[in-house]
Amino acid sequence: MTDHAELLQLTPLHSRHRALGALMAPFGGWDMPIQYEGIIAEHRWCREQAALFDICHMGEFLFVGDIVAGGLEDLFTFSVTAIPVGRSKYGFLLNEQGGIIDDLIVFRLGLNEAMIVVNAATAPNDFNVIQSRLRGGQFTDISSITAKLDLQGPRSREVLVDLLGGWVAEIPYFRFVRQTVLGSPAIVSRTGYTGELGYEIFLPTDTVGELWDRLLADPRVKAAGLGARDVLRLEVGYSLYGSDIDEQTTPLEADLAAFVKMDKEFVGKTALLQQQQHALGRIKAAFKVTSRRAPRHGFGIFDGERRIGEMTSGVFSPMLGCGIGLGYLEPAYAAIGARLTIAQDRTVMEAEICSLPFFDQGSLRS
Repeated sequence: MTDHAELLQLTPLHSRHRALGALMAPFGGWDMPIQYEGIIAEHRWCREQAALFDICHMGEFLFVGDIVAGGLEDLFTFSVTAIPVGRSKYGFLLNEQGGIIDDLIVFRLGLNEAMIVVNAATAPNDFNVIQSRLRGGQFTDISSITAKLDLQGPRSREVLVDLLGGWVAEIPYFRFVRQTVLGSPAIVSRTGYTGELGYEIFLPTDTVGELWDRLLADPRVKAAGLGARDVLRLEVGYSLYGSDIDEQTTPLEADLAAFVKMDKEFVGKTALLQQQQHALGRIKAAFKVTSRRAPRHGFGIFDGERRIGEMTSGVFSPMLGCGIGLGYLEPAYAAIGARLTIAQDRTVMEAEICSLPFFDQGSLRS
């Protein structure tokens, strides 16, 4: 019998996770750390100190060439040429039906150079789709030679300033710099997925181990796994690809129209324009449970006995002291303050629809 664990990809830090006693599990085709000390403890450390995440499983692509003539400008739901050099932008790669192939971030490295950062599970398909739609330029998958660490938390700036230098403190939110880190070329970006002040660091795979070790030697820093990351991102209302958004979901249904520029061309625009002309059949909403119980992916959403939707994400929120989640339901029931029931088999919980984010007291823009 084939050992499926052998088929999983390993990040350059895999042996370090094992040495730290991490609980490992498959995620997006990779063997990834879910927790070390514990999800709640790691969550708290990120909210109060600085948590270090191995995000080497993410995909990175490099485009070099004329952004307009090469076709990169027409690929995403935002304008690449409108991104100033040194900044990044979040948005979507869509299919012809307006469904989300992936959510991604584009870093404008230069006038004719951009890095596209995509989700791990979708990276191979993303590369093929983007490559098939380009008309020119040089397009390269640099994932195998690119590592990524996320340092997140209110003390992340002071940690990196002490380790790398005062230039870190000068990086504004959603901007990045190209710098030398431990003797290697790197990109240090003030972005993240936690709602806290934080940085994403892209550097060569043969350097990431040393940086990981140096950061963990700082008493202000602890390693955190994907379990804590999931709680952190859900508390601030960020969608997770494969759970809350996918190819059968459009940005309009996902309540993410703010990341779609309808005044530019992109694949899927026609479908979205048509969808705008009709009432949506479902819409994503945020739910706060009236107890500490957590809704889970696939739980039904009910109005009385009538099933009106389905949950896509859910966790217990340490910051709110109750269960929270995201799900899709019929728009007529999606009013803020509406009280509904979430249930699966014998598990039943009362919930109220609320606005996002659930938690807005983080250090994100500090």
